[in-house]
Amino acid sequence: MKIPSLLFLLLIILLIPGYSQKKYSHVKIGMCSDVHLPTMHDAEFRITTFLNQMKVEKPDFIIELGDYAEASEKFDNYYKLWNSFPGDKYHVIGNHEMDGGHSREQAVAYRNMSSSYYSFDKNGFHFIVLDGNDKKDPNAKGYKQFIGAPQMEWFKADLSGTEFPVVIFSHQGLVVYHGVDEDYGIENATQVREIIDNHNSGHPDKKVIACFNGHTHWDYVEKIKDVWYIHINSMSYNWLGDAYTKIRYSAEVDKNFKWIKYTAPFKDPLFTTIEISTKGWIKIAGKKSEWVGPTPFELGYPDKMKLFIRPAITKRTLKFKLN
Repeated sequence: MKIPSLLFLLLIILLIPGYSQKKYSHVKIGMCSDVHLPTMHDAEFRITTFLNQMKVEKPDFIIELGDYAEASEKFDNYYKLWNSFPGDKYHVIGNHEMDGGHSREQAVAYRNMSSSYYSFDKNGFHFIVLDGNDKKDPNAKGYKQFIGAPQMEWFKADLSGTEFPVVIFSHQGLVVYHGVDEDYGIENATQVREIIDNHNSGHPDKKVIACFNGHTHWDYVEKIKDVWYIHINSMSYNWLGDAYTKIRYSAEVDKNFKWIKYTAPFKDPLFTTIEISTKGWIKIAGKKSEWVGPTPFELGYPDKMKLFIRPAITKRTLKFKLN
């Protein structure tokens, strides 16, 4: 039987490996948050464990989501460790970067960052790093949780120029949680999410698919208007505060690292790898540890916080859709 030439050509095309298959983008990220290296007596062990594992995992890049260490010479070794990673590496500016009287400009310069907010492309994805430490009031003291007008305008322009699906990193989250433990989240998070939602409604093929944050020391995710908001747990501990102090290590450790007793430390450093595919999934690698000493709840910490805090990063697969 003679096959018509057009049909014959179609059969050849279909038989060519990969010709009829849609090309998908895939990225693998090594991620940690809230290392708080100055607080922990075993800080070097924690960050070294992460970096050594990432050398085995070989992600496309690593990123820490803020509260790494102050911009001080006494912590130079921690920065040298981070910079020793052979692949691409990124920082997010947290609120504790400015401890010890350091400025945000010093924190940025110490990390060899060109700006406290920036973006980059990798493997068919667009990544945006936001800085939630702007001043809402120029006279305000203490820690900030705000994104100012210049950064908001930059954010809108950067989103409008991308050709790829978008992932956002910030220290403080883009959802505000009132009356949980304390008020967590960027104060004008609603306005930031409006920018995201407006972009997504007009660009479903290059939408914002996920926003990762640290700061809360939570292991928690939620989905709002088809965008995943993902809290990455601290590498080191959950902060408990004055009402739940407990000396968990030796007297010498307590003397030299006075803030540990206000925390519930994790025995093992927590971190994760994140894999994202335009096939429509985000895979978060799980990692479990245990509390050092009594759990927060054995000390009377509110039971409602069990939804958010645990000595783990939960293994999850989150789905999304690109049109």
